[in-house]
Amino acid sequence: MQHIFREYDIRGIFGEDLTEQTVKRIGYYLGEKIKKHGDYAVVTYDARTHSPLLSDWLTSGLNAAGIIVLHGGMAPTPVNYFCNFNSFEVGGNKVMPAGGIQITGSHNPPEYNGFKITIDQRPFFGEEIYALGREVEASQIAIANETDTIAIPAIENYVEYLAKEFAELKEFDPSIAIDCGNGAAGVAVEPLLEKLKIGAKKLYCEPDGTFPNHHPDPSEEENLKDLKKRLKKDARYGFAFDGDGDRIAFLSRKHNFKGDILALFFAKEMAKEGKEPTVIGEVKCSQIMYDEIDKIGKAIMYKTGHSNLKVKLKETGADLAAEVSGHIFFNDRYYGYDDAIYTMMRILEMLKNGFDFDAEYEKLPKLYSTDEIKVETTDQKKFEIIDTLKKALKERKEELHIRDIITIDGVRVIFEDGWGLVRASNTTPILVTRFEAKSPESLERIQKVMNELIEEAKKTVD
Repeated sequence: MQHIFREYDIRGIFGEDLTEQTVKRIGYYLGEKIKKHGDYAVVTYDARTHSPLLSDWLTSGLNAAGIIVLHGGMAPTPVNYFCNFNSFEVGGNKVMPAGGIQITGSHNPPEYNGFKITIDQRPFFGEEIYALGREVEASQIAIANETDTIAIPAIENYVEYLAKEFAELKEFDPSIAIDCGNGAAGVAVEPLLEKLKIGAKKLYCEPDGTFPNHHPDPSEEENLKDLKKRLKKDARYGFAFDGDGDRIAFLSRKHNFKGDILALFFAKEMAKEGKEPTVIGEVKCSQIMYDEIDKIGKAIMYKTGHSNLKVKLKETGADLAAEVSGHIFFNDRYYGYDDAIYTMMRILEMLKNGFDFDAEYEKLPKLYSTDEIKVETTDQKKFEIIDTLKKALKERKEELHIRDIITIDGVRVIFEDGWGLVRASNTTPILVTRFEAKSPESLERIQKVMNELIEEAKKTVD
């Protein structure tokens, strides 16, 4: 069972990993932890066909632990996060949730589902999740069906908040297309745009957990084909969301702006307002982002993972954090969690203020990079391979003309003309690599050197 308890969340196959008693026990032991901070927890779920049933099982466990469940129905993950920072009226009193659980399989295939957890406004992750897994696995407690909940206007409150925050965008028409991928984002995006009277060409905004049109992962180019067609036809800009609305893709007719480049543009906009922005990026972010942000503020490199970045954001008080994949975390004017819908609104605000994304992108130094490349291995061997690789790089640093070796998360190897990254995925049995360089020739050389070192490390571990 332990494989479903992952670094950032709980994730498994419905009916196989996520069985009735397992989910009830997860709810029960989470409830015990939430209870230390208060009596109320928010539960919401994504568009997957089995999410409502998982909600019932989870609620039974939470109720058994003495938790009063505030149920927000179907909602994107950022709405669940939002609820953790806002009060609700219960029996004539205002109450604050002590925790929140979003039932979601994120961008995994339809048979998957899981839980993203917040307790006391902090992500519940890492060793906390692994320890929960050990409790659940050792448990023999039998939990009856008891699904007492209090309905809350989660979507309505969230939409009202954003509509107020971005009131100046009312009736703005930037010519946009939006692809919700039949995920949960549509239930918040559509009423928000309608409230602000912002026109949009909508693709697949109806929730459908079978994802009949394409997989809800906007970091894969294959899943952006229909949006790109709309851009060619009758829209200037496009937005795409993942299955639970915490990751975004933003495209113009000419470019797909990844999360690290968006972070740079957000930092530039903050600098215009007189700030010296502090931005946290992950180890996969382009060197351009770090170098350009350091000219106007401060850039911090940190570990990959939405939970890691949320904690680092709170610790440092930075204005923003970002992952290449499209998780964007605003601490500036917001609560410091990843919210693709809020990010869309900040982009629309910049468009209204005249920010030219294409022109700004084309002014940046030209670098050549790969997308993430996955190297299959096993959960047992992936961290051993990284350790072996670190040792080899240290021994051969001079021979390979390595300028620096960064080991914040895996190993990022800095050469004079580019860099290569190898890190162990925290959620799957793979190594993740990414490469960037000043020329195609340098990119090819760095990739070749790093791949040879990876193969040598794999042989050593085997």
